[in-house]
Amino acid sequence: MRVALDDLARLRIEGRPRGIPSVCSAHPIALRAALRHGSETGAKVLIEATCNQVNHRGGYTGMSPADFAALVGGLARAERCPEDRIILGGDHLGPNPWRDLPAEAAMAEAERMVAAYVAAGFRKLHLDASMGCAGEPAALDDTATARRAARLAAVAETAARAAGGPPPLYIIGTEVPPPGGADHALDAITPTAPEAARRTIAVHRA
Repeated sequence: MRVALDDLARLRIEGRPRGIPSVCSAHPIALRAALRHGSETGAKVLIEATCNQVNHRGGYTGMSPADFAALVGGLARAERCPEDRIILGGDHLGPNPWRDLPAEAAMAEAERMVAAYVAAGFRKLHLDASMGCAGEPAALDDTATARRAARLAAVAETAARAAGGPPPLYIIGTEVPPPGGADHALDAITPTAPEAARRTIAVHRA
């Protein structure tokens, strides 16, 4: 069974959970390998960029979301991977690259970034507004995080309508190292407790 993003929730509810590998890299060799696999097997190819790698200001790769989409598109043509097998995703989209700014300024940058991702054809968006900005705690509570994520989702919906494309699909929450990797040694990552995950979902729904 070849699984699409839209199938994942239904399959989980039916007791047949499935997944899609996510390739989070801007390196052409890694991207070509993923696209070649999609070309040869018919599988969906989910390629993601983080907010630090790629954003409306260029990120550390120097690429905007449109630039990254063009890079993937060119490599896909070289590997003969059909466009309809490719899913572009944005990872940890939120104020993280600008968290040294006051919250309102950082969120304004995050909004512009999210709009640029959607306009460039990214459909899977991980909204992550959990990090504090200047003068705030390092990690925000569920309510503050959800309010900011909802604000970013509203921007994404508007951008999708303006582009005439399908609405985005969202990932919420975070328990992984910082976008692009941690800057210190990690001995372990504690998985989120089920009750904490349920609370996060409930607060975001509200």
